[in-house]
Amino acid sequence: MILSCQSEENCNFTYFNFYSEFDKTLAVKVFETTFLSVLFILSCFVNICAIVLLVRKKKLVTANCFVLNLFCSDLLFISMIPFILVIRWTEVWVLGDFFCHLLFFVICLSGCVILISLSAVSLERMICIMKVSQATSCNVKVVTIGILTIWGFSVMTALPMCLFFNVMTQKVNNGDVQICTLVWPTVAEEIAWDISFILLDFLIPGLSIIVSYTKIFKITKEIRERMISSTAYSEVHQYRVSQRDYRLFRTLLTLMISFFVMWTPVFIIVLLLLLHNLTNNFNLSPTVFFWITVFTFCNSIVNPVLYNINLLKQKWWRVIFCGNPEDSEDDTGTTTKRNENQN
Repeated sequence: MILSCQSEENCNFTYFNFYSEFDKTLAVKVFETTFLSVLFILSCFVNICAIVLLVRKKKLVTANCFVLNLFCSDLLFISMIPFILVIRWTEVWVLGDFFCHLLFFVICLSGCVILISLSAVSLERMICIMKVSQATSCNVKVVTIGILTIWGFSVMTALPMCLFFNVMTQKVNNGDVQICTLVWPTVAEEIAWDISFILLDFLIPGLSIIVSYTKIFKITKEIRERMISSTAYSEVHQYRVSQRDYRLFRTLLTLMISFFVMWTPVFIIVLLLLLHNLTNNFNLSPTVFFWITVFTFCNSIVNPVLYNINLLKQKWWRVIFCGNPEDSEDDTGTTTKRNENQN
């Protein structure tokens, strides 16, 4: 139990200690370290490979620029894992005031960029398909404004995490320890941030992803039906079109499911933290918070794998190390002549 006695009125208030957790066994620490280390290495590998794959393309279209921004934010997101491991071993906060402000700010910032970038990619694809146009080059103006807007908005959203996380000395097991905890000036400000954060960084991006990919699938289905009904295509080609559309739908469906499955727990924990601060009858375990965060970190592996799912099945590794990027165009660009002829 961690007690805060900033004043006589809130002397019995219990602050949430986030990644600091006491009286853990050595086996638990080793397991956490092993799991997070593997996650960190694997996530770095797949994201760097995905970035190399995009950068080596001769033509980088608008959608791929937003995907590239997504992979970079994934790397920033997982860059905080080593600091988390330090706290899991030391239990108390030993990183100082600066990293107390920085750790949760970077996690929140990069998480917001990831979510909004996913939404931006889906919107760009939908607009391109609805216009029945092929993006053969990168629209520098759109990409610059879009990326600056994404990062600027995310900074404003995550700014309270930088301002209100502080190192505090508390009584734990009859001794003084330091923890990094979130201290809101007022409950009203906490409620206002929680509601706006969930609405602007989860519900709206999630809704835009659902709408965009649903529209993309409907358009793709209509094109498929017109192609199958045309006498200009053979039965073999009709079968190939059907298989390709099915694979596209499966990929888009997986993207939507992974988005909600891997990010919903984070926003639920935000509400639980609010409940923890509003009532003394509800105590949220730091272990639950830790493993929900770890589960969300896994999204940094899922993103590059899903967005390059076709390349993973074909020539992904060859393209990275020795191949020609133009031999394996991914589905994010809509640049191939084959797709242009089909449209």
